[in-house]
Amino acid sequence: MRALRAANAPARDRASLTDPMGDVIGQILSFAVGVAVSPVPIIAVVLMLTTDRGRVNGPAFVLGWIAGLALAGTAILLLAGQADASDGGEPATWVGVLKLMLGLGLLALAVKQWRGRPADSEAAELPNWMRKIDGFAPGRALALAVALAAINPKNLLLTVGAATTIAHAGLEAGEQAVALSVFILVASLGIGAPVAIYFALGEQSASLLGGLKDWMAHNNAAIMTVLLLVLGAKLLGDGITAL
Repeated sequence: MRALRAANAPARDRASLTDPMGDVIGQILSFAVGVAVSPVPIIAVVLMLTTDRGRVNGPAFVLGWIAGLALAGTAILLLAGQADASDGGEPATWVGVLKLMLGLGLLALAVKQWRGRPADSEAAELPNWMRKIDGFAPGRALALAVALAAINPKNLLLTVGAATTIAHAGLEAGEQAVALSVFILVASLGIGAPVAIYFALGEQSASLLGGLKDWMAHNNAAIMTVLLLVLGAKLLGDGITAL
């Protein structure tokens, strides 16, 4: 398929393709938004902001989130670079296979989320560790954010998708760093927004953040199912195109 596209494209057309950096950023934005829309971490940071240590734990959580994404993204970029993710300006075959597998993984997570949703009459059940957030020190808040950003299956799959997209584009190291930074910035908007609202509005933010927390908790399964279905379908399509 790649050979057919290359044979049919005149040399001047190939030279006039859109800027690779802009193309890559456009492709990874959907992955970044998928990471940003993470109800459980958003609920966690909102709960932290309502505690006595909110002014410290909130920023610590954001810092840990950024660090987790940066560590995971950089590691995957380095591994993909060692494995030759780019083949003559086109993604290597293994990249297409990986994206197919990632797409199937996201679709499986979507099914799991939907099947595990609470009944309409039931309250959404949150993780047990959320009940202990009021006792968190800044270091524990930071460590929790690193884990939620880098180890959570959904976020890890999306970070792998974004990093391999960057790796197979044939960008220079500096350009790869910029693209990864854009991914991290957009992916951090979801947990960064409550912290910004908290510091901007002070005590007046309580009702707004409380409403956000309740809505996220009640609609967590529906939000995640739709998100995972869309992104899983995208990765499947990307994988088929790459092959």
